[in-house]
Amino acid sequence: MIKTEDVDQVRILRMEHGKANAFDIEFFGALDEVLDAAEAASCEALVVTGTGSIFSAGVDLYRMVEAGPEYLDGFLPRLTTGLRRVFTFPKPVVAAINGHAIAGGCILACACDYRVMARGTGGIGVPELQVGVPFPNTPLEIVRFVVSGRNFQEVIYGGRAFRDEEAVERGLVDALVEPAALIEEAVKIAKDLAALGAEAFAISKSQIRRPTLDRIDHHDTELEAAIERIWKAPATHERIRDYLKKTLGR
Repeated sequence: MIKTEDVDQVRILRMEHGKANAFDIEFFGALDEVLDAAEAASCEALVVTGTGSIFSAGVDLYRMVEAGPEYLDGFLPRLTTGLRRVFTFPKPVVAAINGHAIAGGCILACACDYRVMARGTGGIGVPELQVGVPFPNTPLEIVRFVVSGRNFQEVIYGGRAFRDEEAVERGLVDALVEPAALIEEAVKIAKDLAALGAEAFAISKSQIRRPTLDRIDHHDTELEAAIERIWKAPATHERIRDYLKKTLGR
């Protein structure tokens, strides 16, 4: 589900979970395990990447609509805590975006410290509102952390998948490289961040992310309950089915 490989004190986490590396309860269980191991290990930094032409397509919408509200009772907390775990991981985390990074896949990349994308391989964006679901607070604040000003509303409301320079301009991606050089460049960036010193980096990362975590921790509970109701509503699931049929043909 998530394979690991160590290269020059950098641990590469390669998502291999179905065709689209989609998020489900099992994925976040595996993510917790590999992060626990990486935090305890001697590796100095992480690189997160996908397989094939997709980094991650985010939440497994097919499973969501088939399993119903009971599944979401368990999944939604795992989604938010898993993304927060990456966002607060004390070691440097670099996203090596090998292809499409859509919805939760985009947010996972935003949770990392640096995002390098293989040129010409796919788009990155958050179409949640196009699908019919509002953002839970944690994912929304993680996107806000990397996308500022008027670009933030464009990214959230428009739901576009931005490619190459467009993604860089909006802050979703930090750098573009040729596909063949993606992992090598991501490892280099991870090593450069690790060279700042483990304790100094961890403290600085905590300081930089503190305002975002404060907004996450002081969220409106009534608003979060309303968001959850929409995710579970039959009308939402019907809209998701229409979206899947229109975009994927099934």
